[in-house]
Amino acid sequence: MDNTLVDFTARLDGIHPSILEKYEEQGADEIPGIFALMPPVAGAVEAFQELSTLFDTYILSTAPWKNPSAWQHKVEWVHLHLGIDADSPAYKRLILSHHKHLNRGDFLIDDRPAHNGADRFDGEVIAFGSAEFPDWPTVVEYLRGQA
Repeated sequence: MDNTLVDFTARLDGIHPSILEKYEEQGADEIPGIFALMPPVAGAVEAFQELSTLFDTYILSTAPWKNPSAWQHKVEWVHLHLGIDADSPAYKRLILSHHKHLNRGDFLIDDRPAHNGADRFDGEVIAFGSAEFPDWPTVVEYLRGQA
């Protein structure tokens, strides 16, 4: 989710510098409440909706172990931006795991392809934000050809 569907960096802009300093060593993702009300990455919601018509899509994310509110807020983000009802393409399709390689799939879109087991994922890892896949239009165009 972070920096693929959710614009984590944009949320940091609204955090008071003293709080950022307090969590500098642990990382900003440990700030309680940090995941609440993050905006989507440009084009992410539309891309997820389109890709869900072409593939059996799931959202695979890692939540900070020492920040329990992040787990709740990630679910709430999906509800807010992708829908809460059974007709939503994201309905009950959020997986929170520190071991992405334990999940199965043909594709994994991730901004950190060398972390949390993404580098051991059995399918193709699409490095979101890389030179090859800098944004959602590029990713969607590529995956349309794979459907």
